[in-house]
Amino acid sequence: MKEMLKVLAFLPLVDWLALLGFFLGWLGYANFASRRSHFDGSLLAATNRERWRWMYRATFREVRVVDGVVVQNLSTSPSFFASTTILIIGGLLAMLGAGEKASEMVADLPFAARTTELVFELKLVLLTAIFVYAFFRFTWSMRQYTFGALLVGAAPDCLIFERGEASREDFADRAGRVMGLAAETFNDGLRSYYLSFAVVAWFFSPWAFMFSTAGVIFILYQREFRSEVLEVLRSGAGDSP
Repeated sequence: MKEMLKVLAFLPLVDWLALLGFFLGWLGYANFASRRSHFDGSLLAATNRERWRWMYRATFREVRVVDGVVVQNLSTSPSFFASTTILIIGGLLAMLGAGEKASEMVADLPFAARTTELVFELKLVLLTAIFVYAFFRFTWSMRQYTFGALLVGAAPDCLIFERGEASREDFADRAGRVMGLAAETFNDGLRSYYLSFAVVAWFFSPWAFMFSTAGVIFILYQREFRSEVLEVLRSGAGDSP
C-alpha cells in the first residue's frame, strides 16, 4: 500500500487524470474507428471499397505494370514517415541524455509548467514510446504493401480469369484486403503523430493536455467520418465494379 501511495505521489492527481484520459481516449477511439471501418460510415471503409474495385479491374488487364507502380507509390508514404520517425526518436533520446538542460530550456518557455527533472523525463519517455509505436506501424505498413505487390505480380493472366479457371472476386477479396490492411496500419501510425501533439501540450499543463487530447480526437473523428472527401467517395458507392 505504501509503495502504491509513493507511485501515486509521483505526479499530481490532475496529471494522472490527464494521462488516464489520454490512453482511454486513444484506445477508445481506435476501437471505435476499427469497428466503424466494417461499415460504410468511415473513410477507411470507403477507400477499401475502391481498393476492391481496383484489384477486380486489374484482373481484366493483360499488362499490370501500372498497378505495380501504384502500389510502389503507395508504399512511399509509410517509408517517408518511418525515416522521419527515426530522426524524431533520435532527437528525443538526445533530450533524455541531457535531461537537466532540456528541462531548464523548456521551463523558460512562456506558460510552460515547472516540474522536476524526473517528471520532465517521464513526459519525454511517453513521447518516445509513441513514436516507437508509430515506427513499427509504418514499417509494417511498408511490408504489407510489399505483400500486395506480390499478389498483383502473381495474379493469373486475364485469359485464365476469362476461362473461369480463377475467380476474379476471390482475387479482389484477397488483394484488396491486404491493401486495406496496409492502409489501416499506416493510418495507425498517422494517428500516433496526431496524438503526440496532445502529449506536447502536457509540457505546458495537464489541463492543456486534457483539452488537446479531446481536440485531437475530435479532429480525427471529423476527418475519418465527416470529411468532404468521404462524401465524394460515398457518391460512387453504387458504381459497378
